[in-house]
Amino acid sequence: QLVESGGGFVQVGGSLRLSCAASGRTRTNTPTAWFRQAPGKEREFVAGIDWTSGSISYEDSAKGRFIISRDNAKNTVYLEMSNLRPEDTAIYFCAAPYNRLIRSNWYGPHGYYYWGQGTLVTVSS
Repeated sequence: QLVESGGGFVQVGGSLRLSCAASGRTRTNTPTAWFRQAPGKEREFVAGIDWTSGSISYEDSAKGRFIISRDNAKNTVYLEMSNLRPEDTAIYFCAAPYNRLIRSNWYGPHGYYYWGQGTLVTVSS
């Protein structure tokens, strides 16, 4: 089970930290990823981190503004978002696959089996 928290309303240029708490056994060599979905748009990959290696990947617009990290002891993945823009407004979901997921399959939602309920981020200008 994945539970997100930390969304909210923020002004342009502001910051938020999202958390994704995972219950149950985390699998080795699997990623936990953040996706987001804006109204009328498809769900898109934002960032992902491998539980075992710590390997990270970001979607282009997140690079330099967002930081994904993990706390293995707490089974929690974080997404630190800064310099937020109106186009970052979306529901943010964390996701994990059922089993191992090779890197090239990280970027689409279909590789993921477990999803959180989502947390809304609204960036106002």
